[in-house]
Amino acid sequence: MAGIATVAVAEAVRPRGGSGVLLDWEEVRRRARSWLASGTTPAIDLDAAARGYRLMAAELEKPLLDFVGGLPSGGSMPEFAALDRPGWLDLNLGILRRMVDPILEKGRMPNSLLMEAGRAGLNQYVAFLLAFLGRRVLGQYDPQLLGAEPLETDGLYLVETNVEDWGAKAQLPGEDLRRWLILHEMTHAWQFAAHPWLRGHMESSMRILLESATKTASPAARVAAFAGVLPAQWRVMRQMQGAMSFIEGYSNLVMNELGRKLLPAFDELEAAYRARGQGRSVIEILIWRLTGLDLKLQQYKRGEAFCQAVFDQHGMNILNRVWDGPETMPKLKELGNPNGWYRRTTG
Repeated sequence: MAGIATVAVAEAVRPRGGSGVLLDWEEVRRRARSWLASGTTPAIDLDAAARGYRLMAAELEKPLLDFVGGLPSGGSMPEFAALDRPGWLDLNLGILRRMVDPILEKGRMPNSLLMEAGRAGLNQYVAFLLAFLGRRVLGQYDPQLLGAEPLETDGLYLVETNVEDWGAKAQLPGEDLRRWLILHEMTHAWQFAAHPWLRGHMESSMRILLESATKTASPAARVAAFAGVLPAQWRVMRQMQGAMSFIEGYSNLVMNELGRKLLPAFDELEAAYRARGQGRSVIEILIWRLTGLDLKLQQYKRGEAFCQAVFDQHGMNILNRVWDGPETMPKLKELGNPNGWYRRTTG
């Protein structure tokens, strides 16, 4: 038995010529598309949906800017586009490739049975995760972080297939539902358009993390760097987690505060959204926990609670001090201590 095991291991790791990377994007796309295609979805006119989004966004832009603050001279918001599930998949595969491809290329490995098995498992995992999210994501803003020059226009999207599906199941008024989601995604666009430092701040943090993964010499250290467990990465990762949690929480605050004033069906929408998060099946709960998505949602909830607390106690002008620069962005530990952030930033 020991001899057979030794031969099997030797065969698994035996180089077979050439080298490869640990992700096959085309295979990921093929698998994810096949999972997204299962089941029936209503026929969607994406062009008509996008025209409707843009009309709604034009109506909402002034009250949004009156609430959060204006745009710098020459600044503008990107236009909305409508996506179906395959369109969302292609968009996010492109975003992933911008970040992950440099690591994959630096981490090329000799072709072997073991490497092929690892790639097949990783392809399956990434495809499953994208297909799982592709049925649930309602809207998205793409700020083109780490995009190659010349940068494309930032993207604002609603996944019309998922919006229509959820709206029908929860019996929600369609126009108010879309306006509510548009408020959230437009707030993200304003955050980056009105504060140019934010893009550079996020990109510099991401580059530190990516470079630590690509410059590490040994394979084990590279894996540790990719997983974000090296001490040198910890400070940057906590900084990014604090920033992302605040950015998401701020958008939720705006969506809710303005939605309450502008949308007749706001209470119905909010109740349906809370129920959507609580009505997961046992399988869905397991997936959220195994993938770590539930931890990310908890961080976003902390960000929203932080924003709500500062807004309720001090108003929007004080909350907007966060946008003065990287030094006023709340730290991860301050999300649970808004008074500590207030004292630090006001002296």
